[in-house]
Amino acid sequence: MRQVILNVGISLDGYIARPNGSVDFLSGPPSGMAEFFRTIDVGIMGRKTLDAAIELNGGKYDGHGLAAFVMTRSAPARQLKGVTFTSQTPVELVAELRARAGKNIWLMGGGELAREFLTAQLVDEIHLGVVPVLIGAGIPVFPPGFPERRLELLENKSHPGGVLTLKYRCR
Repeated sequence: MRQVILNVGISLDGYIARPNGSVDFLSGPPSGMAEFFRTIDVGIMGRKTLDAAIELNGGKYDGHGLAAFVMTRSAPARQLKGVTFTSQTPVELVAELRARAGKNIWLMGGGELAREFLTAQLVDEIHLGVVPVLIGAGIPVFPPGFPERRLELLENKSHPGGVLTLKYRCR
């Protein structure tokens, strides 16, 4: 069965973005992402994550060949090739994607969306790329409101530049 993998880069103090949404502290290609990309063929994100990705890419969307589903409560302001905007619930969307043949599913952020998926017990693994920087304030990877969840450590690796990757299985 296709697994849902929450894979995000974070600061050492647990933020996925600065208070204004900037992810400039996540500079450079994330360690281990080439290997990860070989295991997925679809991504799920919120509209704010899509907007941040477009901004980081100079105003253009590059889905890296992945089918992308953007969860939003409002009608999209634009259409993008390879992007499906949906107002489905996480349960409905994951059931639809798991019914299709394919690789794993990348849940790529933000914190509120991650909370919805974790609360509904839809996340199979959590992969964190911990960047060695303290930004002091921002958007937390796990905002308040999560149910307690025990995780099993699958892997931890250190990379050049001090990035640490942690992979956990949700029980």
